Amino acid sequence: MADMDEPMVVDGGCGHTCEWEGRWNHIKKFLERSGPFTHPDFEPSTEFMLETCKILVIGAGGLGCELLKDLALSGFHNIHVVDMDTIDVSNLNRQFLFRPKDVGRPKADVAADFINRRIPGCCVVPHFKKIQDLDETFYRQFHIIVCGLDSIVARRWMNGMLLSLLVYEDSVLDPGSIIPLIDGGTEGFKGNARVILPGMTACIDCTLELYPPQINFPMCTIASMPRLPEHCIEYVRVLLWPKETPFGDGVILDGDDPEHIQWVHQRSLERAADFNITGVTYRLTQGVVKRIIPAVASTNAVIAAACATEVFKIASSAYIPLNNYMVFNDVDGLYTYTFEAERKENCSACSQVPLDLHFSPSSKLQEMLDYLSGSASLQMKSPAITATVEGKNKTLYLQSVASIEQRTRPNLSKTLKELGLTDGQELAVADVTTPQTMLFRLCFTS
Repeated sequence: MADMDEPMVVDGGCGHTCEWEGRWNHIKKFLERSGPFTHPDFEPSTEFMLETCKILVIGAGGLGCELLKDLALSGFHNIHVVDMDTIDVSNLNRQFLFRPKDVGRPKADVAADFINRRIPGCCVVPHFKKIQDLDETFYRQFHIIVCGLDSIVARRWMNGMLLSLLVYEDSVLDPGSIIPLIDGGTEGFKGNARVILPGMTACIDCTLELYPPQINFPMCTIASMPRLPEHCIEYVRVLLWPKETPFGDGVILDGDDPEHIQWVHQRSLERAADFNITGVTYRLTQGVVKRIIPAVASTNAVIAAACATEVFKIASSAYIPLNNYMVFNDVDGLYTYTFEAERKENCSACSQVPLDLHFSPSSKLQEMLDYLSGSASLQMKSPAITATVEGKNKTLYLQSVASIEQRTRPNLSKTLKELGLTDGQELAVADVTTPQTMLFRLCFTS
């Protein structure tokens, strides 16, 4: 018989033996007894249900590293992480799961290895992929999804995916099809955490106006009088890229494609040299193209802790979850505020009816495209528009495929009437911000 003073070990599930008796006593205190703040539906239990709860973390960067650590130390044993990036030297000051020897390796793989080695009983499964490369079957297996992303487009896509998994029976939402989404975001010394119950509470697209506006430089400055390295990069991004089309007509600049960023970086260096401007680096180039805001480690820690707490609340039903949006600011002192973001009735993502688009028959298709991209409530990136015209499905404009973009480009200068569209016509619009095709109803104005 083993000595009672020796730690008891069991298989942790990822190929190592690492558990010991009493390891999760601090967590079980929350689960095995009720209190004045417990959820009305909470039933104390000795069963450690966090072992079976399956969590997906999106992103293994500044927020993602903190989330993985917090969730693993909160008793969650079954965690998956998705990230498409590799480790850069600049990540090491705040993404503490990585070391200099890890530079160049996938963030998801290294983060998973670190947690699995360090935290008893936890099994983190990495996925070195884009979220768009994984299908509905993959996402449907999780009980809760947590986002630690630096991209609004990626957030909106994940939001759309969870909305597409909802099941309605006679227009009534099946609660069993809801996968809660916990979203965290940081911007310097500011951050937010929110709880989204798809189909029930405000989704990401319901509150697009809450996101900070993008920083845009005056066109006259970047074209004629650049003074900063950012001006040189913006010149290449806004003017040179569409003019030279280095990777083919209609190819959109991808901030996550190293070849695209390298091209922009080289042209930006040439532009900077012409005006005796220094400071153009590959890292700054990617930051300007992707609109990356410098991260602060302490802000990441606070927001990740808030998100992990909400995951624990929902997974255990021990406490009432956040309802539903918390903001954090420590620029001057320390300030937090919680409010309920309200669901928008005409949200393009989560409403169940087609949205109305009001245009005159003489409006050009380009005007509709500009509206879909410029509207504060839509903010599409590269909308593709299709419609049924004279009984046939017709692509009116598609930007992402060069050959189709070239063929459909003349439609942009045509009026809606010339394209054969009618009042009440249904339009299907696809965009990189969502995996779903959005339906709109064309309403002609006089």
